Amino acid sequence: MTKIALPKPINETQRVFAELCEKGGGPGGGPARTRVQELLKQSGQALNKLAYAEMGQALKDNPDTNPWHVCFSVGLCWGHLAVLDPEFVRHAVAFLQTGSLSSLNSAGNFHYERGPDPIMQSLRGGRALFSAVLLPKTLPSTIKELHRAQERWLTPILSPNRPPYIGSWNATAMFMTALFAQPNLAATLVSHDVMLPPGGPIFNALSILHRAKILSQAPDGSELDDAKFEPGSIYANTGLMAELLPGSSGWSMIDVHSGLYMLGTRWAQSKNVL
Repeated sequence: MTKIALPKPINETQRVFAELCEKGGGPGGGPARTRVQELLKQSGQALNKLAYAEMGQALKDNPDTNPWHVCFSVGLCWGHLAVLDPEFVRHAVAFLQTGSLSSLNSAGNFHYERGPDPIMQSLRGGRALFSAVLLPKTLPSTIKELHRAQERWLTPILSPNRPPYIGSWNATAMFMTALFAQPNLAATLVSHDVMLPPGGPIFNALSILHRAKILSQAPDGSELDDAKFEPGSIYANTGLMAELLPGSSGWSMIDVHSGLYMLGTRWAQSKNVL
């Protein structure tokens, strides 16, 4: 039986996964693949109920603004840079629209332990990108259109003149939140046509699943979302997420991503999701 070194579980997903590892029954003595898939599906879909509600409320609270600006702002919150508060989203959206320094400073007040600088630098980088990239006026209603929008967004990010503090998370989170803005569309994402955030808890979870013989290879890049930007990791790690879908029905890449988050996070409040 393969013994996998796991950190002390902080939520139910991690506790159950540790039990599955002890039981074995899968490739190389690791956990049974189908049971891991079911765990990730259940955990991801439970987290997504909260995420769909949060994204829907943010759009409802900001009805006459650019929806991409709302998606970018909520992405900063889900990346644990900013507290998810209606006032933060309002100030962040106002800065992205107008460049108001008072709005930027107000948004910076909603920081966690890393302080206001990551929020303010991310918003500055986001505003620079919005001025350089032409996106549809409304959020795309098909995966193909969302893919095209993401490719346009990524073009300046992959260039030598990439705005500061636009790393793997800020390069992709806006398109994840755009999917959460449209639950029916999110349910149709069953391939790696839209790149999803690859770092932090996702990197941790992919690493764990590789050691457990569930995935064919280890993830690319780094656990740190603000580490040196490695664009290849976005594509490679989204491809690894797609490996988890076959063999289980009734779930999407968004469910996979959220299930991986629950497996890889060290955020204490994740214990309240299930």
